[in-house]
Amino acid sequence: MLKIKQSVRDAMIRLAKAESPIEACGYLAGIDGEARLLIPMTNVDHSPEHFSFAPEEQFNALKQARDAGLRLNAVFHSHPATPARMSAEDIRLAHDPDMVYIIVSLMEAEPVIRGYRMEGRQPVEIMLEITEDA
Repeated sequence: MLKIKQSVRDAMIRLAKAESPIEACGYLAGIDGEARLLIPMTNVDHSPEHFSFAPEEQFNALKQARDAGLRLNAVFHSHPATPARMSAEDIRLAHDPDMVYIIVSLMEAEPVIRGYRMEGRQPVEIMLEITEDA
């Protein structure tokens, strides 16, 4: 399970809508199994079907998280026109078994958010719990 602050959930949805029709992307950072900060990243592919991070932004995201006393605990991206499940490309690029992979789908009237962990090369859906901001 990953807990996600309500403000982080809302920020992911806003970013996904703002970037549509391309995939929005970023990191979530937190501690103790809770995502407390969204770090938006640039989708350098500018694609509605996949995303890539710029290496210099990845370094800056890691530094931002560490400076805040947090660690990167999830990769977030949106699916503007497809369900919130990992695509074949998402699976191919998911290499970190400690990372949660969050997908925000805008396909339905209300956004759908799902999280996955990789077990070997298979994505396994995990529970996401939205928590109140303190």
